[in-house]
Amino acid sequence: MAVTYSLMHVCAQSGARLGVLHTPRGDFPTPLFMPVGTQATVKTLDTTEVMTVSEGLILGNTYHLWLQPGEDIVGQHGGLHAFMNHPGALLTDSGGYQVFSLSAMRTITEEGVSFRHHKSGAPLFLSPEKSITIQNTLGADIIMSFDECPPFDANRSYHEQSLERTLRWAERGKQAHKRKDQALFGIVQGGPYADLRQHALKRLVDIGFDGIAIGGLSVGESKADMYEVLLELAPHLPADSPHYLMGVGTPDDLLESVIRGMDMFDCVNPTRMARHGAAYTAKGRISIKSQRYAMDRSPLDETCGCSVCRTYTRSYLRHLFKAQETLGARLISYHNLFFLKGLMANIRQAIAKDRLLDFKSAFFERFYGKL
Repeated sequence: MAVTYSLMHVCAQSGARLGVLHTPRGDFPTPLFMPVGTQATVKTLDTTEVMTVSEGLILGNTYHLWLQPGEDIVGQHGGLHAFMNHPGALLTDSGGYQVFSLSAMRTITEEGVSFRHHKSGAPLFLSPEKSITIQNTLGADIIMSFDECPPFDANRSYHEQSLERTLRWAERGKQAHKRKDQALFGIVQGGPYADLRQHALKRLVDIGFDGIAIGGLSVGESKADMYEVLLELAPHLPADSPHYLMGVGTPDDLLESVIRGMDMFDCVNPTRMARHGAAYTAKGRISIKSQRYAMDRSPLDETCGCSVCRTYTRSYLRHLFKAQETLGARLISYHNLFFLKGLMANIRQAIAKDRLLDFKSAFFERFYGKL
């Protein structure tokens, strides 16, 4: 197997997992957060900076890289690692989420999905086999099964039909997967229905995947609904596989999901909010564009050891945004990812000490002003 998982410890207080993800390009401690590099770049940061503010495992987006520059060009460079000069490990999604979220006009058949380019309107088609072939060419260490991501609030009948088709697609994708140096994860769908989620999980385990991803969450449903799905699914997840919750990355969701058995996370949120001047600090999220920071000579976060907080004042960072200088987004993107890397390291430490619930309470009180 190209990627394996070792369970090192289970927190006696919370049931959260401490583990190690073993990949061809290194071992990664879990739980961990993975920055998103949609277009073969974590927006505004170079690869040296990305390696500083992450554990070294980041994401690329199959849909976008298929359309631009095209998998053939990436392949001619020797794969995505060489194309973007990333020395760590990579994960690519299947493209399914973008097909269903960016294209308003689409036709789903047993063969795959016909849809329109989200910008040009050109006709496109993506099948389980095509998704896997693109990902094989891109060459990430971990690739994902092609799935439909239906609306969370779709009726049960639709979820049932969609799920069975997604599971058939999973079998076809597994058969199409040709590279032994790449791990293939299956994706659990099923909306809010615990029995459908459990059915999907069993089928994916029977098919035989290298890891289990949880899809169809953080797509507009309430946090309570997401946590309930994870709580009901957690006891059934295989202990010897990594559990990847897709598209989740706020501090509260990371903590609550780790407690519910999740190991891996990704989200565009820390860099997206940075581009709007929003920053994480130990005392909560702030908007650096606020007038209150115009004369503030303190660092962004007095408790943070990142180069941004050691070098620049809040006043200067606010100036960059008011002057529409791109350096502002770059610096806060760096800081926000550094913050989440530190949060995950603290979570791992708390799990090892069997104190994660205590850590959660203290963090929530400080960050959100509540228990």
